[in-house]
Amino acid sequence: MDYSKQLGEGSISALLLKFSIPAIVGMVVSALYNIVDRIFVGRGVGSLAIAGTTMGFPIMLIIIAFSMLVGMGATSLISIRLGEKKKAEAELIAANALLLLIALSLALSITGLLFLTSLLRLFGASDDVLPYAGDYMRIILPGTVLLGISFGMNNFIRAEGNPRTAMYTMLVGAVANIILDYYFIFILGLGVKGAALATVIAQGISAVWVLHYFFRGRSFLKICWRKLKPEPLIIRQILTIGFPPFAMQLVDSVKQVILLKSLGIYGGDLAISAMGIIFSISTILVMPVIGISQGAQPIIGYNYGAGQYKRVKETLQSAIAAATSILSVGFVFTRLFPETIVGLFAKNDMRLISLGSHGLLTVFLLLPIVGFQVVGSNYFQSVGKPKQATILTLSRHVLLFIPALLILPRFWGLEGIWRAAPAADLGSSILTGIWLFCELKRLDLNEIRPGNRHERLKDFLF
Repeated sequence: MDYSKQLGEGSISALLLKFSIPAIVGMVVSALYNIVDRIFVGRGVGSLAIAGTTMGFPIMLIIIAFSMLVGMGATSLISIRLGEKKKAEAELIAANALLLLIALSLALSITGLLFLTSLLRLFGASDDVLPYAGDYMRIILPGTVLLGISFGMNNFIRAEGNPRTAMYTMLVGAVANIILDYYFIFILGLGVKGAALATVIAQGISAVWVLHYFFRGRSFLKICWRKLKPEPLIIRQILTIGFPPFAMQLVDSVKQVILLKSLGIYGGDLAISAMGIIFSISTILVMPVIGISQGAQPIIGYNYGAGQYKRVKETLQSAIAAATSILSVGFVFTRLFPETIVGLFAKNDMRLISLGSHGLLTVFLLLPIVGFQVVGSNYFQSVGKPKQATILTLSRHVLLFIPALLILPRFWGLEGIWRAAPAADLGSSILTGIWLFCELKRLDLNEIRPGNRHERLKDFLF
């Protein structure tokens, strides 16, 4: 069955629903890895253990960054090639992406283990937190290749038009992680080591699932051993298109380092634990928006490659509306029940609940507009425009947030750290709105003069 054919003919609203719901479920399930670990660690070990797992977060972001560099870069190219009816080229892209994921993951794993203690110290780990962070990451890092394969290649399943299978890939791993977390922490008493071990095993299950799908399953795109040879041109294209999300995640890691050190200075280990909880809540709220972006990506990419620009605009508008609605609901819940939400992670620690609740209310002050910014910047990646996408994705994490993070605490202390996030959200959304408005005007002109945009896309990629 030609799964990709539906992308150019089906109802946009139905397609977005079909692709986004599995993507949302998949992304939320993916977020549960981090959230469940923190809940079980917080209740089974204590607040210092939450701070320990939070200290490893910049390293985890670097690992995810490289997975997104390959996974999402290849996904955009695969969607465009399928729109151009070039299945064989799409399969070569998938095979080269698999090689890249394995090579980069192994390099990251070895490097991280060699310099782990130094990195954790650089991030601001105190003597009390360092043992927890070290125990957690020494188990997580050897499993990097499993995360790379499961997270990176899962995007390809969506690109070929089979989002339900992509959802199952994440769901299987997340359910395993929840079960194993409980068993290792509360039954065997392994603490943070148990949380890390549960995560690695669960990621291994997802990785095996993905590999079986493409090598032996019912996938539309097929990966076989003879295609697993490096093609420099394809690798360059993957890395070029995948650079925006990679840069966003990589800089997000740098941002987290600055954030953790600032929290240590102005609030100590308790503030780091509170921010770890806010990270988890933010992840569970923003992941559905990323899922919508990923669900829209193959629809936008396919129709852009096919020159159907009206369908591109309709998909973008629908995705923005859905993302804004989801975060608006999350905004209301966090305003109404902040203590209850934070209390899920803290076992009768009223100081942590009080500090975390206040930080949550401030950090999420402008949460509803984040959906527009994420979907808007992802549009440029979907149509193969990495330069524009890079600037927009980095605006929220570099151009605005990091300066705010460095300046505001000098005036308001810990409160300035909380306020840096909404300031960055506002500025980046304004910038995205201006740029997206100009882009859609140009897209209108290409509807009148078809073919020009498509040729420019080919010139850019090749």
